[in-house]
Amino acid sequence: MKGLALLGSTGSIGRNVCEVVRQFPDHFRLHALAAGCNVELLAQQVQEFSPELASVADAALAERLRALLPASCSTRIVWGEEGLLEAATLAAADMTVTAVVGAIGLKPTLAAIRAGKDIGLANKETLVMAGALVMAEVARCGVRLLPIDSEHSAIFQALGAGRRQDLRRLLLTASGGPFRTLSAAELEQVSPEAALAHPNWSMGKKITIDSATMMNKGLEVIEARWLFDVPPEQIEVLVHPQSIVHSLVEFQDGSVVAQLGLPDMRLPIACALSWPERLPLSMPPLDLTAHQGLEFFAPDHVRFPALQLARGALEAGAFCPAVLNAANEVAVAAFLNGQIRFPNIVALVADTLTHWQARQSPDQALSLEAILAADLWARQEAQRLLDQLEL
Repeated sequence: MKGLALLGSTGSIGRNVCEVVRQFPDHFRLHALAAGCNVELLAQQVQEFSPELASVADAALAERLRALLPASCSTRIVWGEEGLLEAATLAAADMTVTAVVGAIGLKPTLAAIRAGKDIGLANKETLVMAGALVMAEVARCGVRLLPIDSEHSAIFQALGAGRRQDLRRLLLTASGGPFRTLSAAELEQVSPEAALAHPNWSMGKKITIDSATMMNKGLEVIEARWLFDVPPEQIEVLVHPQSIVHSLVEFQDGSVVAQLGLPDMRLPIACALSWPERLPLSMPPLDLTAHQGLEFFAPDHVRFPALQLARGALEAGAFCPAVLNAANEVAVAAFLNGQIRFPNIVALVADTLTHWQARQSPDQALSLEAILAADLWARQEAQRLLDQLEL
């Protein structure tokens, strides 16, 4: 039986991880659960799975969680960054699943790697911010990092069809989000409510907005570069509105291998948790006769500039991807709060990145501390630019 530590247990990915564990209790045991502020759902999960440890964002939430649990509950409750790190490195866990959203996932993921844990990675920001550092630690510590994002899981599976030296391209698919066909003028009028209505996937708010701007696909290009050790020029994006083909791999003989499946996150989650075993998930089979109109388009870089912006950050290297990611988190939050319009999300990120590139030192060593410092600077700069927009 594989022991799991689940970071982000109350989010969209975390709930699906719990579904897989629920279906296969003889395969998996949840030893640690970490959530942010949703203590009501976390309390239900604690009572169902009886983990050794549960972590929340702060001491006040820890008290609320205690009050929701029966006196007989033996789960130890911790909080804050220290609690998250303790959950990530719990001795009883064989694998740490990082399903938190945003930059907060970097430190616990690194700590879990250094503690010898295999990683089920659903926190793309970890590799966006510190891909070289994280993958070096994966190699040094001899652990496995298995992708949970559906696109990267698809590439991971498809790469098994050939030799790495015969690889020509990775083809990441993107749904295009809900606004794929809107004009630039119509994009100006997009509301947060409309942007949160993804046509295919049920996801958290931040990743849903990233999908609508296509920043999510830009972050996934950066993630793929480090996860699969592939140069950026060998990674391309195809818009595939039906979300049935999750990604493709092309080899030098012209063969293209694709992974297909229903748009259900339980599939890539189960793949990561059980690999190389394939679990009999309780899902309907893919009926291709019901999906006869599978379409593929090139991305529109004029109306959706986020993808090229992310590529530029990747090519610039050093701390630019971390700055891109931090500014995007600020911009998405501002859009959801009604402070800026939809096109301003990417514009704010671009301005922050420009200001960083004008001030950065090219000789600064790449370390965790320096990456976190760049992240903090980008958040402060994005907020400063945001305040100017509001004047």
